Amino acid sequence: MEERGPYIIYYVVAAVFVASSLIGMRQPIGKTLKMVLAWVAIFGVGFLLFSFRSEFSGVGQRLKAEAMGTPILDGQQIRIPIADDGHFWVAAKLNGRDVRFMVDSGASVTTVSRETAVAAGVPIGSEHVIVNTANGPARATKAYAEQLQIGSIEKTDFPIDINENDDTNLLGMNFLSSLQGWRVEGTYLVLQP
Repeated sequence: MEERGPYIIYYVVAAVFVASSLIGMRQPIGKTLKMVLAWVAIFGVGFLLFSFRSEFSGVGQRLKAEAMGTPILDGQQIRIPIADDGHFWVAAKLNGRDVRFMVDSGASVTTVSRETAVAAGVPIGSEHVIVNTANGPARATKAYAEQLQIGSIEKTDFPIDINENDDTNLLGMNFLSSLQGWRVEGTYLVLQP
């Protein structure tokens, strides 16, 4: 009880000052009570915001992730929210250029469109392969990206395929299997570097 003594005195003095200022205004009691309740609510909200500031920053990250599809850094893990279309889309950097990838565990190799490869400065090789896609066989060109980065995960000299016929960029199993682990938790894809 002795430890709380100074705090109790502080609160009593503060309450006396507030009460005396309200009485000094000579307002009707109903209006005075409304003002007191309004100030209590304002300080209560301020106290809650201050007390839970770290939780609110996490909420802010999640809102940004939901709105923009940006990954959430959660310690070493990266959490990617599911999009409205039911796929996991992630903002990445390919040779320093911003590129949006759809995560596709059915794709053996990470694949980008020719337009994306040219824009990111990926040297396009001459070795062509036929790959099986959900839309049937497709022609692709083998290439290597100098850098592929998602959040804190960075891969260098990374093998990719360049799809000549599709504009969708796919983050394939060659990226996912290079991680310590990956899993789906509810509406999030969790990547462990």
